[in-house]
Amino acid sequence: ATVLTQAIVREGLKNVTAGANPVGIRRGIELATQAAVKGLAEISQTVNSKESIAQVAAVSSGSKEIGELIAEAMEKVGNDGVITIEESKGIETELDVVEGMQFDRGYLSQYMVTNNDKMKAELEAPYILITDRKLSNIQDILPL
Repeated sequence: ATVLTQAIVREGLKNVTAGANPVGIRRGIELATQAAVKGLAEISQTVNSKESIAQVAAVSSGSKEIGELIAEAMEKVGNDGVITIEESKGIETELDVVEGMQFDRGYLSQYMVTNNDKMKAELEAPYILITDRKLSNIQDILPL
């Protein structure tokens, strides 16, 4: 999509520089976009089964193993879930499903660790404060 957008902008600017009407070019781009979306909708196929998702993912990634892993991930998280792909230092490819929210930032102090074996802060029903200010000391939030 980025390459296509770049080409449209480049050619549009080239035509405007050559004296073409910018409004006409914009209308042409909008009509072409509508035609392309309509054409894609006509030839597109819904992918619902785990096998067909694995096939599409395998073609996209160039790996049958990755395709099957992506299909398994989609089956576990559903259509509204989030799939994050991360680079690993190991040689194994693995799937890790996280329920709830996960923050990759870490904690400020080791005293926040609740699970010493895994060095994680695992909280049940935590209270979360969202603010747009830096909190320097407890006095900043005591009125709450």
